[in-house]
Amino acid sequence: MSTAGTSKRIGFIGLGLMGRPMAANLLKAGHSLTVWNRTESRAEGLVKAGAKAAKSPREVAEAAEVLITIVSDPPALESVLWSEGGALEGLKEGSTYIDSSTVSPMLAKKVAAACQERGVDFLDAPVTGGDWGAREGNLVFMIGGEAATLKKVEPILGVMGKKWFHLGPNGAGQTIKLAMNAILALEVGAIAEGLGLVTRAGLAGEQLLEVLQSSMGRSALLDLKTPLMLKRDFKPSFPLRLMHKDLGLALDLANQLGVALPTTAAVREVYSHVKGEATEDVDYSAVMRFYKK
Repeated sequence: MSTAGTSKRIGFIGLGLMGRPMAANLLKAGHSLTVWNRTESRAEGLVKAGAKAAKSPREVAEAAEVLITIVSDPPALESVLWSEGGALEGLKEGSTYIDSSTVSPMLAKKVAAACQERGVDFLDAPVTGGDWGAREGNLVFMIGGEAATLKKVEPILGVMGKKWFHLGPNGAGQTIKLAMNAILALEVGAIAEGLGLVTRAGLAGEQLLEVLQSSMGRSALLDLKTPLMLKRDFKPSFPLRLMHKDLGLALDLANQLGVALPTTAAVREVYSHVKGEATEDVDYSAVMRFYKK
């Protein structure tokens, strides 16, 4: 628990699958928390636990020594920051802003420049670990920005996560996150293909998992996702719609850099098909539906 000497006034914007438990952990640690979410009802549990609900992103920023955002996509972040009543209007000189959304490196650099004009320190700090990691405070942060800024907020990151990597200047965190998510999407897509092949041949998918885990192909992702894919339990831990968005951002970045990503482009087509057919919010492991009987 934080003591009076270490408690910070934290603003938190974005109370979705990841944001709500991250904010709850900050509150449990004794920090003073002001929150805002586009859908107001998502703040109710946090308010009952002691958080203050703000009426606008600007009001959150005005109340905060440290502002944290985690929203769904670049347009959502731009709206939160630059629209009327946006958070940038409320950020005070000397404050720190941490964005844990997954957006483009270009947008992260744009935010960094806007913060610099206002005397605000900024880190792009996307996360990995799923909603279970958010609940348990076991997230991993990928950090772009100044080392001194990171050092200053490490106690806050330590409430929400177990590890963080300082990867370079602003934009570096987002670049690594997009590359990592492309790899995860490819891995889950490959698992789905393998399971589709094995089960169509009349064999148990569990047999493939057992052999893979005794081979060079072993991974924690196999342990986590394969049983759910076999049961067709696609309750979202990381929604497919967001993975699809991240694949698009990775391909956009690759286009800007002149790097060919043919396997990423191919797997995005499969995710696009499944996303188009989905009538509910599903985990990205629902790519298994591409191989439905």
